[in-house]
Amino acid sequence: MAHLASKPTGIPELLGGPTGHFPIEADIVGYLANTASVPALLGIFAAGCVVIVGLTHLLVKYHDPSLSSADKWAIAWFILSELKFLWGPLSWCVALMVTSQHPLRYPFQALISTGQIYGDVLYYATSMFDHYYKGIAYCRPEAYYFWGYYFFLNFIWIVIPSYFLYDSFVSTARAFQAQERESKRQQVNGSVKKSA
Repeated sequence: MAHLASKPTGIPELLGGPTGHFPIEADIVGYLANTASVPALLGIFAAGCVVIVGLTHLLVKYHDPSLSSADKWAIAWFILSELKFLWGPLSWCVALMVTSQHPLRYPFQALISTGQIYGDVLYYATSMFDHYYKGIAYCRPEAYYFWGYYFFLNFIWIVIPSYFLYDSFVSTARAFQAQERESKRQQVNGSVKKSA
């Protein structure tokens, strides 16, 4: 994989062609060059995330101050997940379900988390396929772009949903265990009443 982020062969490849994007051959209709610096863009992105998470935290604290920190972070994650196109409406629903401690939170949380993991794995797989079999790279050739953007920023969408998928499985298993214990307790109490 290291050669994915290997040396560029010339200045046009280093700059990413006329648009600055990869693959170089990409024809982007209506392309307007970015005028902001990378630190400015990262600052705007970070500020936007802080505002979204901060407002979410304040609203959740107002609605239900007794929610655990883990639930507050879950709500913030699913609100931020709304920014990913396909899962937006369901992410909002899960955030509301976490806030209201709705029992359907866990199946929907598992569904969205599975979809996020699937989407990221599919993204990695198609990018690798295009790179190795078609010779098309979708990432700039510098190593920090490959490891920083392509690998790390996308890997977040595997790690965090994996935690919530695990949380959903554990919580669902606990619910079924509690239901089974209650059923056995009622059977024992019912048989005691019948024999009395």
